[in-house]
Amino acid sequence: MSQSYFDTDNNGHKPFELPGARPHYSPDRPGQVEHIFLDLGLDIPKQSYQGSCSIRLLPIRNGIDRLTLDAVNLNIESVQVDEVSQNFDYDGEKLSIQLSEATQVGKRLLIAIAYSVTKPQRGIYFIQPDKHYPNKPTQVWTQGEDEDSRFWFPCFDYPGQLSTSEIRVRVPNPLVAISNGELINTTEDGDYKIYHWSQEQVHPTYLMTLAVGDFAEIRDDWNGKPVTYYVEKGREEDAKRSMGKTPRMIEFLSQKYGYPYAFPKYAQVCVDDFIFGGMENTSTTLLTDRCLLDERAALDNRNTESLVVHELAHQWFGDLVVIKHWSHAWIKEGMASYSEVMWTEQEYSLQEAAYYRLLEARRYFSEDSSRYRRPMVTHVYREAIELYDRHIYEKGSCVYHMIRAQLGDELFWQAIQTFIQDNAHKTVETVDLLRAIEKATGRNLLFLFDQYVYRGGHPDFKVAYSWDGDANLAKVTVTQTQAGEGQNGSRDLFDLKIPIGFGYTQEEVKSEESGVRNNGKLSNQHSALKTFVVRVNEREQSFYFPLENKPKYISFDVGNNYLKTVSLEYPLPELKAQLEFDPDPISRIYAAEALAKRGGLEAIKALSVSLKNDPLWGVRVQVAKQLAQINLDQAFDGLVPGLKDKNAYVRRAVVEALGEIKTNESYKVVRGILQKGDPSYYVEASASRVIGAIASANLEDKPKEDKVLKLLKSVLEEKAGWNEVVRSGAVAGLAEFKTSEAALNLLMEYTKLGVPQRLRLATIRALGQISVGQSPANLERILEKLTELAKETFFLTQVSVAAALGQMETPKAVGILRSLAEQTADGRVRRSAEEEISKVQKNIGAEKNLRQLREDFDQLKQQNQELRSRLENLEAKSK
Repeated sequence: MSQSYFDTDNNGHKPFELPGARPHYSPDRPGQVEHIFLDLGLDIPKQSYQGSCSIRLLPIRNGIDRLTLDAVNLNIESVQVDEVSQNFDYDGEKLSIQLSEATQVGKRLLIAIAYSVTKPQRGIYFIQPDKHYPNKPTQVWTQGEDEDSRFWFPCFDYPGQLSTSEIRVRVPNPLVAISNGELINTTEDGDYKIYHWSQEQVHPTYLMTLAVGDFAEIRDDWNGKPVTYYVEKGREEDAKRSMGKTPRMIEFLSQKYGYPYAFPKYAQVCVDDFIFGGMENTSTTLLTDRCLLDERAALDNRNTESLVVHELAHQWFGDLVVIKHWSHAWIKEGMASYSEVMWTEQEYSLQEAAYYRLLEARRYFSEDSSRYRRPMVTHVYREAIELYDRHIYEKGSCVYHMIRAQLGDELFWQAIQTFIQDNAHKTVETVDLLRAIEKATGRNLLFLFDQYVYRGGHPDFKVAYSWDGDANLAKVTVTQTQAGEGQNGSRDLFDLKIPIGFGYTQEEVKSEESGVRNNGKLSNQHSALKTFVVRVNEREQSFYFPLENKPKYISFDVGNNYLKTVSLEYPLPELKAQLEFDPDPISRIYAAEALAKRGGLEAIKALSVSLKNDPLWGVRVQVAKQLAQINLDQAFDGLVPGLKDKNAYVRRAVVEALGEIKTNESYKVVRGILQKGDPSYYVEASASRVIGAIASANLEDKPKEDKVLKLLKSVLEEKAGWNEVVRSGAVAGLAEFKTSEAALNLLMEYTKLGVPQRLRLATIRALGQISVGQSPANLERILEKLTELAKETFFLTQVSVAAALGQMETPKAVGILRSLAEQTADGRVRRSAEEEISKVQKNIGAEKNLRQLREDFDQLKQQNQELRSRLENLEAKSK
């Protein structure tokens, strides 16, 4: 079972459970829902619809005389069971039907509920043009996960109930309606058309969907099954560019999961104002239209490809095999996220997949350290949607990878295939995955689940190495720093078998054939590892390895399969060799981090060479970040060549790194990029933000400030375009000028209705950042603006307002956040507003004195850097 909810020991991490959290269990089932049939007529201008919901129920107990359904803010007109009117009570959340005849096992009931809905809050969304956004398309779409289907039809709304479903809907021409399963009929009805869809495979209510719009349809296929893409007319090329790999992905996943795609078609519908990235409704995924790429965006945006494969993977993990309760959502979200890794490996390379995994792990680490730590499986929460965090997506992905590393490829896929085949069209819990692994492989992985799934956290390793030349012994000391001093028996400790490799160049290895694995080519030389497996289970352990020759470098956790953080304390030569020769990109990145921590000219040289030569762009990206961490002027010279890197991700990282080096030189270089432009939107966006960060750091230079404001204003006026990426960068650049009224005035203009939504949301967030240096009068203006914006009901606006307020340093922000938390209909907004309140309270506390200290410290650091840089140069010359 998961940790008791009375367990408050959270090792200094904030708890996941907020006040009001309680255990949630699946409700008792009165029977098996066999079929749901919705028959609806939409009135789009009035944002309303009416119709009926029919539910066929097979009772599993005798004598039930009352049925309770989930139904929020619906107008219930009548309820019949087997065509006989029934008495019912409805309180706006639960529909309670008093059966005139009690249930009998085996005797089916047909419940028919006539109802209507006007201006629904959630569940179903009406999108249409208005005076501020006259070009918005007319669309209607639904979003059920987690428990929002009850907002658009009465149902038993929890994932444990699986049934077939049918949706018949009347829409005005020329709109089309897309839903789950197959289109079995369309009928003309004057100016309207009736679409009738039927899904014959069982699925839960949260996966029932409807999407209506004037879409262009692009047809593809896989093994004779239709694969379709629906987008706004005029975006057909973007659709092919963004989703065109889908048939290959279906083939890939069908083979990996050992189960051919199970549904009659696969449709992807891109809709406006979608509140997620995508949603895996059975056979009909909805995606945000922001994922559609133009040619330029495709240069350095693989997020769309990852999103497409993620939602597709859910058609097996989540839709074919359904979780019984939200607490087990990691099973589906973790695998969908791991499928992004698998696809990267398939489509690009093993090295790129390793880098992708590292980025996933880091997203989870950041949540674990700054937000809260929790077990991956927990049924204690306020609303199930709170569980949809980086613990179940990114950490979940890393857990699947650890299972794969434990079992090896062949057994891993056997286990996954057994899990799918045994549970197809059924519901599962975490224990079912463990059972499938044991059935397919004979292996019991409960030890891994106990450490990573049923409790929070991960190991933080510190690894030190030394060589004893007389005895030819390598000593490696491993410390688990997540457990406090003297906590050897602590339950914070992990017990893992970890491979430690000693690396040699090929020449050194010819004599040593035993235990050597050749891991491929790097830096024109072969590198080989001699690997030993050790059991790490105490707070601090030292291991001794007899070796014939001194190794060039040490690789801790060869393959980097465990989810962990690592800090390396090796001598400089070993770190440099690892950065150059270790075949594993993650190990090279760890070496780069350790070098940057050491600092000095030697480190800068090694990192500069790596930025030019490392074969993997991901390593070059991380090396650029690390170069900027070294406070020596020479770091700048190491970075600049990276601006010519053919990979846009690397150029972007170099620009971001230059933003850390706030000098006249870095200012000139970044200004040059902005004036000349870059093939990549994202590089231009970063340059726009960074130039603001550099110019605002030298506040004495008023003329430069005016120049940069003018430059950013011209970006805002001229660079409108794809997803407003570049202009959002300019807005972030303006927000760096925390004391400038001119910058604030510009930002205020872009918070108005009518400004493209992506840009407007970025600007709302920027108000929080710029607020901390503004005059009291301007601070009031910002607070007034955010108070007004907090009243808008759109989910993404509310999230942006909360994020803006969370950056502020005034008690007044707390009041606005409180009222937002109380008034919002969305559990995620409520949670985020409450988390931001504690940030503001922290900001208010010590900030005032701290800020002055910080500014003084920055100046000292700058002067110190100049001195140290000169000193390093003199030393280098005297050598």
